Amino acid sequence: MTGEMPSAGPSLPPDSGPETRRRGIRRGLPMGGARDPEALAAETARLREIDARPGLLRRWKGYWSLSGPGWVQSALTLGAGSAGSSIFAGAVYGYDLLWVQPVAMFLGVVVFAAIGHQALVTQARPYDVFRATLHPVLAYAWAGVVLLASIIWQFPQYALATSVSRDIFDLAGLDMPRLPIALALMAAGTALCWSYGRGSRRAVRLFERVLKYLVLLMSLFFLLVVLKTGVDLKALARGFFGFHVPRDREGLTIVLGALGAAVGVNMTFLYPYTLLARGWGREHRGLKNFDLVVSMFAPFVLTTSLVVIACANTLHVRGIRVREAVDAAHALAPVAGAAAGRVIFSLGILGMCFTTLAIEMVICGFVLSEMLGFEPSGRRYRAATMVANIGILGAFYPVPFWLPVAASSTALIMMPIAYIAFFILQNKRGYLGDDRPRGLKRTAWNALLVVAILVVVVAAAVKIMSLL
Repeated sequence: MTGEMPSAGPSLPPDSGPETRRRGIRRGLPMGGARDPEALAAETARLREIDARPGLLRRWKGYWSLSGPGWVQSALTLGAGSAGSSIFAGAVYGYDLLWVQPVAMFLGVVVFAAIGHQALVTQARPYDVFRATLHPVLAYAWAGVVLLASIIWQFPQYALATSVSRDIFDLAGLDMPRLPIALALMAAGTALCWSYGRGSRRAVRLFERVLKYLVLLMSLFFLLVVLKTGVDLKALARGFFGFHVPRDREGLTIVLGALGAAVGVNMTFLYPYTLLARGWGREHRGLKNFDLVVSMFAPFVLTTSLVVIACANTLHVRGIRVREAVDAAHALAPVAGAAAGRVIFSLGILGMCFTTLAIEMVICGFVLSEMLGFEPSGRRYRAATMVANIGILGAFYPVPFWLPVAASSTALIMMPIAYIAFFILQNKRGYLGDDRPRGLKRTAWNALLVVAILVVVVAAAVKIMSLL
């Protein structure tokens, strides 16, 4: 496919605010507009039938096969940062820091629910909304920070993925150079990423389905360890509800790294665009909430909690200090022995890094297409996605296993920009019109959004002070 595709998507509803009807605010995405009208009508009718079902569980059962964007977010956030933060949390503090990942992701889901509401009821592209409704400088700042974060994040993805791949070859008696491994990762990641920009909803759904099963496979690896080693229920309760906060520098970095990895600033850009790419509209609002809980919150909390528990049961109790991937692989030794444990662990980490690597490319493609004014399809979009692969340089230098955690905690500094901007938009009648939340619902939503903002602002301030 060459050239550009025209912007497509459903028209703005008549009760949208006047600011969403300003000239220059584009609506929908090419892949979202490439919808079979009959298929769209059938999906809408099915959603209405599901929404009319009595009982939450019956509705959620109907939503399951239609979920998708949440899995993209899960695959992105379950990368080197989350893996490293969870491994260090379990290895150094046992069960004590189990609360961090669920709290971080819950606050992230609150913000994403607001972002999703805005995207679905207006169909407006968020970058254009920032530029026309807030300020052009803020739009450039948001997009620029996301672009920079995505490029920076590729370095630890390539570094860790290459490291664990070499470890697998080492167990087979092969001393595999870094270059072919890194090039293979880039080729596979590029193939997966470019499938997302082919301008068809079928390609988008295939992309989401691949990510869904990779995420579930990661969880299975660590579930085996937990089932084998057991769970200390009292320590588990203290870990989730004790809210222990370390006072030392290493502990604070682990906590901040977990917060930064759970919901990165680049996810605030990706999420609304994945909704538009799917062609979702206001009729998908109930499905959106299900997708956030079941496809994003649950897999992330389950996987990271299993990693923490597995490492607490093995590395922490044995006093093993994690300096590189092979040290962390001891966590799987109780299940399959040292050698097989290393392979299983390395495959799990490889899957986490690979999915994140491909999605960071998607983000760079979206960001640059918006900033430079071309559609996210065709040759220019594919070239834009390759900017993220500057991070391939991370594969060729000795990178400590601690790097993803440090990178996550540093990326947290950028988060308040996006959170505050979407909070303003959520309360702006000129933007949302009659779809702006009202009454008790608005009060509750604003209270949760303010808590999320305060958490990231305080965390960012702590990180900045630690760097001085």
